[in-house]
Amino acid sequence: MELNDEIVINAPRDRVYEALNDPDVLQECIPGCEELVKHSDTEMEAKVLLKIGPVKARFSGNVILDQTGAPEKFSLVGQGNGGAAGQAKGGADVTLTEDGDQTILTYTAKADVGGKIAQLGSRLIQSTSKKLAGNFFKKFAAVVDPEEEKTA
Repeated sequence: MELNDEIVINAPRDRVYEALNDPDVLQECIPGCEELVKHSDTEMEAKVLLKIGPVKARFSGNVILDQTGAPEKFSLVGQGNGGAAGQAKGGADVTLTEDGDQTILTYTAKADVGGKIAQLGSRLIQSTSKKLAGNFFKKFAAVVDPEEEKTA
């Protein structure tokens, strides 16, 4: 499964990049995130409670950041285990482009799921993933630019 999108955030690139690396901001924005621990500048551990169709599962996983091209570009890879519900692994390439006082965030994300979740069908998984990504970026834009929340 692959997701692509472009989001305009009403904040300078440095502030957007800083927020994308702040575990408190990420925990607040990630749907169902119960815990997010930053072990280093490139490693995080998360616990997320997700409901995909009839399957509800608590995933524990690790995320590794590659900040080689930061703050313009960076990528991340991660994997999580939801016990009997299954497992997921994937990654994303993110580009942050300055546009005056705004930042254009473009991402391409890929994910593979296995176990019970994979049996739900790609259409349900794809639509749920798009909804979760949309919720994340709506909340993220509001956290980075509090004025955004007033107009949303």
